[in-house]
Amino acid sequence: MFTATAASNDGQFTPQDWALFVSVAAIWGSSFVFIDIGLDALPPGLITLLRVGSGAAALWALPRSITTRVGRAVTDMQIEPDDRAKLLLLSVIWVAIPFTLFPIAEQHINSSVTGLLNGATPIFAATVAAVLLRQRAHGPLLLGLVVGFAGIALISAPSVSDGSNAASGVCMVLGATVCYGFAINLAAPLQRKYGSLPLMARMLALATLWTTPYGLWNIRSAEWEVGPLIAVLLLGVFGTGIAFAIMGTLVGRVGSTRASFITYLIPVVSLALGTAFRGDTVAPIAVVGIGLVISGAFLASRAKA
Repeated sequence: MFTATAASNDGQFTPQDWALFVSVAAIWGSSFVFIDIGLDALPPGLITLLRVGSGAAALWALPRSITTRVGRAVTDMQIEPDDRAKLLLLSVIWVAIPFTLFPIAEQHINSSVTGLLNGATPIFAATVAAVLLRQRAHGPLLLGLVVGFAGIALISAPSVSDGSNAASGVCMVLGATVCYGFAINLAAPLQRKYGSLPLMARMLALATLWTTPYGLWNIRSAEWEVGPLIAVLLLGVFGTGIAFAIMGTLVGRVGSTRASFITYLIPVVSLALGTAFRGDTVAPIAVVGIGLVISGAFLASRAKA
């Protein structure tokens, strides 16, 4: 989900690096549980709107001293005319569509399965990159993609066999993850050019506009219970906002390659939290599947163009 440039620390992780790493993994890994809690009282569209809007507010409210340490202050960025269409597209495929699909999907499948399927993001990102760059998949890349897609099939199989509702949930999560695959490839050069936090702040602001109609459309069905509302606001402020500031700091310290290993921890955290706090049940074959997805993603990421 995150791309950035240079590292200031090329050695082993320091205790502070590990603290940043674990914090981001925990925050992003808990996102699907927070969505599930939100669904106890709030409709999907409102969850998305509250998440995106509070995340945008959190990034825009960050002190200038923090954002400049990460790269560039949020308020300093001016988008060049040639990049505005790309920014608009990113706000749709990186935020508006996937953030809308996840809570709808979790009405049909549990948070743990959602998190496991989301772990396929690196596989789809590698696939999209190979297609866009017109690279022929071979060697470690081909093996990684084959293993990764086999893992996706194993994760999906138990839910699909449960019936059409669960199958639709799986399809929605995979659709969101495919969007991430395209978005990551499109975002990488823009993040290097403008900085990750300023880019994300503007994407979230735009996505708030796109998600407002759906969010307001079913607001009357909201029950406004304190627990679910707090869960969604935490998801927005920390999971969709502050976590990007933490991740930006980590990338600056250890580099984007090593920081990207957080992607492999997110489904593990999601599985642990979902089973512990929401009583999620996950088929053993799905756990094997996430092992294959992580292995495939690792192989694909190690492949040289």
